[in-house]
Amino acid sequence: MPELPEVQTVTDFIRPYLINHKILSIQHLNNFTAVFATHTQSSLNRIVSLQLIKRVWRRGKFIVIDLNAGHLLIHLRMTGRILPKILKKDNPKHFTAQINLTNDTKIFFKDYRKFGRFYYYQSMDPIEAKLGLEPLSNSFSSKFLINLLKSKKRMIKPLLMDQACIAGLGNIYVDETLWLAKINPEQLCFKIGIKKITNLHSSIQSVLKSAIKNHGTTIINFTYGEKSTGNYKEKLNVFGRTEQPCMRCQRKIKKIYVSQRGTHFCPRCQR
Repeated sequence: MPELPEVQTVTDFIRPYLINHKILSIQHLNNFTAVFATHTQSSLNRIVSLQLIKRVWRRGKFIVIDLNAGHLLIHLRMTGRILPKILKKDNPKHFTAQINLTNDTKIFFKDYRKFGRFYYYQSMDPIEAKLGLEPLSNSFSSKFLINLLKSKKRMIKPLLMDQACIAGLGNIYVDETLWLAKINPEQLCFKIGIKKITNLHSSIQSVLKSAIKNHGTTIINFTYGEKSTGNYKEKLNVFGRTEQPCMRCQRKIKKIYVSQRGTHFCPRCQR
């Protein structure tokens, strides 16, 4: 599933096609009505038709499209892609929705696994109630992270992946940040020292910023635009490197399962 850097990459790519234009209509394709999670197609269009797109941004793993009244949200889930056109090599059956703008531009939602969804909310309150702080925001300070971890008796990896605690982190970048901060993914949060938490805070921000700069990580199928891929895979230190030598100590990277998620770590650096 795309994580914060991948969703940010898609958001940045699609913004110029949407910003300051009006929606004519939104329609589901291939009879896939479930793509609209909160409204039927007709009720959604009664709300959004002729509304101006004022802002396109990211919140957690959601792409948020601010309208004159309310917010249209898109969640890519596992295989969702937003495209300005259907390419010749694309299978039309893989497209689940289409946004029509009043300037005759069409925006297509391709999703062959069909887990991606569109939402409309009058305010962001229902989403804000479910999401924690943005890890690249000013509010996400080392003091915040220290207070959060010292109050929890959970393992560190599941907590970092909990969207209600910190929004946008997922399997790849949690493994990378824990390796960088030399923290075992099964360590209980409240037992982690303040110095290590401070290092974790800076590790989270530096990894995410670097991943965004490199347009995310393409492991299997993440692409944006016309089949552009993320370049951060070349910078991964631990994720997907099972049995390869650790970049720091040369001990072989191990893969275990933490809360049913494949987890990569160095048994020497992350004791």
